[in-house]
This record gives sequence, C-alpha cells and structure tokens, in this order.
Amino acid sequence: MTVRAKFKVDSIERSTTTAKTGEDAAGKPIYGPVETQTIKLFPVYGNDDPTHENTKFWHYTPAGEIRLSTINKAAGDYFELGKEYYIDFVKAE
Repeated sequence: MTVRAKFKVDSIERSTTTAKTGEDAAGKPIYGPVETQTIKLFPVYGNDDPTHENTKFWHYTPAGEIRLSTINKAAGDYFELGKEYYIDFVKAE
C-alpha cells in the first residue's frame, strides 16, 4: 500500500554547519563549514472548489509538516518556494 500526500514548500532556510570536507595526508577527516538548506513543506489546503485536486488532498491528507535539511546543494536546489510536490509513503520492509 502507498499513501500519497501533496505538500507545498513554505520556506527554505540557509545556514552553516560543520561537516567532513575531506581528508588530510594521513587519511584523517578534515571538517569545515558547509551550507545547509532546510526546506519546510506543509500539506496543500482546499480552495473552496470541491472539484480542485487540492481540496481532495486537504480532505484526505493528514495534517503535518515535513522538514528536510541537506548539505547536498543539488538536492536543496531541487525545491522551489511555493511549488507543490507529491510525497509517497511506502513501508520499508
């Protein structure tokens, strides 16, 4: 079984953290500052049009918030403010 939800990007925050950025000549990890992107998504909501897809998702999708943080720039850049995304929940077995 798969549960599908539809979420909208509400905010994207940029900050710095420390992560492994390489290794020295002896193979020991080198840590340094890296940019972190935190993406917050919320379920779409109905817009008073009973035939609109978002109204149906709002009626059947659980309420909540998804918060993703990544230091992978390409992954963070995939998300755009105000855009909607489908999220499929599939049990990992």
